[in-house]
Amino acid sequence: QVQLVESGGGLVQAGGSLRLSCAASGRTFSSYAMGWFRQAPGKEREFVAAISRSGAITDYADSVKGRSTISRDNAKNTVYLQMNSLKPEDTAVYYCAADWRYTDYGSSSPYEYEYWGQGTQVIVSS
Repeated sequence: QVQLVESGGGLVQAGGSLRLSCAASGRTFSSYAMGWFRQAPGKEREFVAAISRSGAITDYADSVKGRSTISRDNAKNTVYLQMNSLKPEDTAVYYCAADWRYTDYGSSSPYEYEYWGQGTQVIVSS
């Protein structure tokens, strides 16, 4: 089992940047593929980015591709999401998720993640 705690959210103007962090505790962090998802009010949770257990493979939603970078530091048990050129439509609660069972590379499906953090709010003002 793993516990996940996100941080780094906040209020930022359009065009600005934020770096979200997700600290993991419990089972060996490098055993988990990791993902970031987000959920805006009234909308379903959507995929943002994923990273494989080693960090060698990454995947991004089209909506953030070219503006965001997912990375991980297995020595620090932390996964990051650097977001640049933020837009008002990026406003959402951002969640990190961990997958031990399903894939090595990190899925874009929320159903293939067993553990979730509590979320961190990102608000982008226009």
